[in-house]
Amino acid sequence: MTGTGNINSKVQANVQAIIASLKDKPGALLPILHGIQDELGYIPAETVPAIADALNLSRAEVHGCISFYHYFRDTPPGKTTIHLCRAESCQAMGSKALEEHVKSRLGIDYHETTTDGAFSLEPVYCLGLCACSPSMQVGNEVYGRVSAESFDNTIKQVGSLS
Repeated sequence: MTGTGNINSKVQANVQAIIASLKDKPGALLPILHGIQDELGYIPAETVPAIADALNLSRAEVHGCISFYHYFRDTPPGKTTIHLCRAESCQAMGSKALEEHVKSRLGIDYHETTTDGAFSLEPVYCLGLCACSPSMQVGNEVYGRVSAESFDNTIKQVGSLS
């Protein structure tokens, strides 16, 4: 497979299988990107040429799609992903201050991963806990009425920050 020299052969085979299974669908680019990210946790830059070749697109078109949609990652995620709600209800209940605390505590911004690879931080626009704002999701667990203190306690239990 062209353009995948920096990823191992098993990953190359998985990516090729995803591309082959979806390339004939109408609007195949998004399903392929979702498939690769679901399999690998992100979309390695090395896969872009193969995707572009299979769909008769330019590499720039594929990269543009990846960079346009905030859901797609082009770097490996941390062991645990933290989603902070940015919807109106959470904003009204202090999520901006919580966001500042979280970013400071982790030492990262949205769409970044801590240097130790433990946590990635992503925005989300409603977790359905509006009555318990502000809210967050850590891994698969959802938390309501999150404060700086409860965030710190949760992170200590889940990860490697002291």
